Amino acid sequence: MNKAEMERKEAARLPEGDVVAILLEQHARIRDLFEDVKASEGVHKQQAFDELRALLAVHETAEEMIVRPVAQDTVGKKEAEARNHEEEEANKVLARLEKMDVASPEFDALLREFEQSVSDHAEREEREEFPGVHSGRSEEQLRSMGTRLRAAEKVAPTHPHPSAAGSPAAQWAVGPFASLVDRTRDAINAATGG
Repeated sequence: MNKAEMERKEAARLPEGDVVAILLEQHARIRDLFEDVKASEGVHKQQAFDELRALLAVHETAEEMIVRPVAQDTVGKKEAEARNHEEEEANKVLARLEKMDVASPEFDALLREFEQSVSDHAEREEREEFPGVHSGRSEEQLRSMGTRLRAAEKVAPTHPHPSAAGSPAAQWAVGPFASLVDRTRDAINAATGG
């Protein structure tokens, strides 16, 4: 059983709408998308990367806005800050990847490194952060966090914004405006084939 399958199995054991279940499902989808990007070429590779980029941008923003404040209470400030710092660094790499030609060997090399750092980050969340969040909140609170996470994702940026990454306060302040710009750009690109 690969890691994505294990994450889906763990998510299925949790109640519907539980924030940790949602995040585990997203981790599995992120792993699937990395595989799709690595196995693809041409237009499909670009589309798969665009989907991966958008999911990572939205996922990390929502975690910083909804999960990290709770993690500070349940597993400690040091742990929450470590995860935020990792996301800040990942955002910088994601911004570099977004500017590269997906057909280039440099893209593939950086993508492999990035995949490993994203995987390591997800495993630290799953091992060190999620259990504390889960045990520190009631089932009702975890479902409420899941609802708020989904709402945050709807207004989260779809492209990396390194200046806001790693800071929940910056995500709340900058995120909605950046999201509007990103989603407008995405719509124009989809309409024009760009």
